[in-house]
Amino acid sequence: MSGKNFHQRVKLKRAYESPAADDGTRVLIDRLWPRGVRKADAALDYWMKELAPSTELRKWFGHDPARWEEFRRRYAAEILKHRDELDRLRDQIRAGPVTLVYSAHDEAHNDAVVLREILLKHR
Repeated sequence: MSGKNFHQRVKLKRAYESPAADDGTRVLIDRLWPRGVRKADAALDYWMKELAPSTELRKWFGHDPARWEEFRRRYAAEILKHRDELDRLRDQIRAGPVTLVYSAHDEAHNDAVVLREILLKHR
């Protein structure tokens, strides 16, 4: 699979957005279930809590953009400790489109952004 195809197969979507037919496999990547979202409405295929930031890191970050670069560094180090889950997710991406589902309000500074970067960089 070319790099471009792999890149296009990894999408990001907030848990509060409606599922779409082109989402492909929907994977929740947060440690906590999104507030106010019913499981039936989420239309998730997998919940990969292991790939979420640790509770300590999540609380430290607090979605503060001033801490973004350090969060990215620390979270990347945490993720790489879960190679089996990363490989499982990569296999899903090779099989077809995957949407990483997250609950953060900030669409630019969240764990899904970092995870997508890692998936695309370390294919």
